[in-house]
Amino acid sequence: MSTPILTVDDLIVTISSQPVLRGVSLKVMPGEVHGLVGESGAGKSTIGKAVLGLLPRTAAIPHGFVMFDGVDLPGMAEQRRRQLLAKEIALIPQDPMTALNPVKRIGVQMTWPLTSHLGMSRKDARERALSLLNEVAIRDAESVLERYPHELSGGMRQRVLIAMAFSTTPRLIIADEPTTALDVTVQRQILSLIRDLQTRHDASVLFVTHDLGVVAKVCDRVTVLHAGRVLEQGDCRQVIEAPQHPYTQALLGATPRFDRPGDTLAPVPAELADRLWSEAAAWDADRREAAR
Repeated sequence: MSTPILTVDDLIVTISSQPVLRGVSLKVMPGEVHGLVGESGAGKSTIGKAVLGLLPRTAAIPHGFVMFDGVDLPGMAEQRRRQLLAKEIALIPQDPMTALNPVKRIGVQMTWPLTSHLGMSRKDARERALSLLNEVAIRDAESVLERYPHELSGGMRQRVLIAMAFSTTPRLIIADEPTTALDVTVQRQILSLIRDLQTRHDASVLFVTHDLGVVAKVCDRVTVLHAGRVLEQGDCRQVIEAPQHPYTQALLGATPRFDRPGDTLAPVPAELADRLWSEAAAWDADRREAAR
């Protein structure tokens, strides 16, 4: 049986002493796309930031651990963590409009990680950048390397960011809602591209999204979050076709289905939302009592 490339075990994260993640556990296997799904504020991006070491200064991890290939990430020395993140773990950020440096050409931004972290020559790094742009189906790659971000469309910028994420052949990629700022047609193309590159490069992906429709398209397994708690977890098809938790059922009921255009979409019932928040408050109270 394969060993997980990423293990999050009973992870608690607080920000300004307030719980944000409440005992989250999940595993990402080699070559797997694992979806994190839930409403805004569920804690999806916080998990990604905990893996990447990008939690705010006011954050703390009082309990649990995040293990990458058997190594505790939060407990790692800063320099070693930077080396690991440069080569082994990459990020596809949420907003292609702001993620690139507006005053540097695309070529400079793409080749810098290759020369700095992989020790490639400028010539080899440029060839690698051209190859990656071709992989993400950008036409006239030579011209794109000489352009500034504002000269590219949103979809092209996202393709550049995806190419950059795969440039150092990382073993794990955190995709933080990478299609949020794109129109529906471009979203479909980007999702297909990420899945294709993930398979081709044999990488694992932790895919953060609020959209169960996206999960159904690209993920192998899925973890459903609410208020920093795991409510349901399992094989993607099983969770989508036969959800066990009422919250997952409610999320599916609020998701548009192209194969059922006449269906009426229903919001998450208020009584269910109130119960889930009450459970989160009870979890907080139990933790405070245990800490006394």
